[in-house]
Amino acid sequence: MLTLVAFVVALGLLIAVHEYGHYRVAVACGVKVLKFSVGFGKPIYTWKLKNSPTEFSIGMLPLGGYVKMLDEREAPVDPSERHLAFNNQPLRSRAAVVAAGPAANLLLAILLYAIVNWSGLQEPQALLASPVAGSIAERAGLRGGEQVLQAGFDDESLQEVRSFEDLRWRLTQGALSGRDVRLLVSSDLAPAASARDGAPTSGRSVLLKLSELNAADADAQLFRKIGIVGPLTKPVIGDIMPGSAAEKSGMQSADVVLRVGERTVVDGQQLRETIRAAGGRTQTWQLLRAGQALSLAVTPEVKQEGGQAVGRIGAYVGAPPAMVTVRYGPLDGLWNGALRTWQVSVLTLKMMGKMVIGEASLKNLSGPLTIADYAGKSASLGWTAYLLFLALISVSLGVLNLLPLPVLDGGHLMYYLWEAITGKSVSDAWMDRLQRGGVAILLGMMSVALFNDVSRLLG
Repeated sequence: MLTLVAFVVALGLLIAVHEYGHYRVAVACGVKVLKFSVGFGKPIYTWKLKNSPTEFSIGMLPLGGYVKMLDEREAPVDPSERHLAFNNQPLRSRAAVVAAGPAANLLLAILLYAIVNWSGLQEPQALLASPVAGSIAERAGLRGGEQVLQAGFDDESLQEVRSFEDLRWRLTQGALSGRDVRLLVSSDLAPAASARDGAPTSGRSVLLKLSELNAADADAQLFRKIGIVGPLTKPVIGDIMPGSAAEKSGMQSADVVLRVGERTVVDGQQLRETIRAAGGRTQTWQLLRAGQALSLAVTPEVKQEGGQAVGRIGAYVGAPPAMVTVRYGPLDGLWNGALRTWQVSVLTLKMMGKMVIGEASLKNLSGPLTIADYAGKSASLGWTAYLLFLALISVSLGVLNLLPLPVLDGGHLMYYLWEAITGKSVSDAWMDRLQRGGVAILLGMMSVALFNDVSRLLG
């Protein structure tokens, strides 16, 4: 039920904001708006504002919306109202009305990110776990336990890293854009406070050569190749599944793992990697339970993951990471919201471009089922996670609608660009051909997205 409610609220809000952008600018440009609808199909509720010619309605199917304006191309217009028709407006006014929808979604994303920045968000500290063996992070000299103070592209100035999620975002940008990322790290936690207080920071510079990845997907395997999978956690055993390898070995929740075989265990990530690499081999584990040392024989179960056989013990491995509250001031929070919206927009366009030329997998496309799933999951985590989800989808909606496809707002802006260059509008014949082509492309994208949704559910 939560998933359905969160999905409907998300769609309703994002669609309403998009259409309100069209409506508000249309009214400001002197266009008569006949109807404003959120949702399609039979209206559930309709109303009119005082002294307004616009009928507002909510449709049964919350999968879209529209703003119907007075237009001579759609129906006869009384001569006394011809100046109020959309088709008779100057080119700049028509372009502004069309662009206002996507712009409203991008402005909403800025506001949502800003609200989260102002209210504060609990995130893991940027403390690095042991890197994956053979990964870029290990080859760069990282060993685990370091705190990341600053990060940035190799040819740009470094910026403060406030949390592990901040670091993950920077790594995602670098990997998908094929750019190396430089980190300033310290094994001493004290410099981090100095960095926040504005004092000069000191540490060791590490270059992650992400340009070697040729990344196509932003998934878990990408971060395994980078070698930075999660934040530093203590090697503690959490919840244990009944009948699992952990339970059969005699393991208990809250056990602290000291050694596996001859190898000393220093953090949860290292322990998880050791279990993965063990396959079905029996290992001798040295544990600490209620202050008492003990030894257990543990035989991980073999599971298939991405076509690879890995070890699993059926228990949560690693204590919760150290957390930090990330909060910004009024101006910094708004600026950071605008910056994050810009970064997500650019990254979205780059991924779309890579998919078009075959450098990125079409599996990155998500449809309504995946969006609904993430809506429910984010809502269950709290309102801040839900706001971040809404901001991400709002950016995606804004960017998608700016694509130069004839059936989208970007397609109409493409027509207006042609009109501005040539001095004449696109002919009806060409308009019809382009519309058909745009519909075909959009249906193809929707089919791929729906196929991906079903594949994820069945997988």
